[in-house]
Amino acid sequence: MSFLLYMIGFLIVIGGLAWGATVAGVPQLYIIIGAVVLLGIGILTAVSNTRHRDPPN
Repeated sequence: MSFLLYMIGFLIVIGGLAWGATVAGVPQLYIIIGAVVLLGIGILTAVSNTRHRDPPN
């Protein structure tokens, strides 16, 4: 799976969660903080899942 595809999917998930939190009445500051944290987690997991491993010797 490519890094770009992984990140697009993760951004869709973050957008859905942010929209749901907005509808539920969560303050905007908490939504922004949560989205930034989730984005960081998404980048870390995308890099670890899509990086090319060194071939064994």
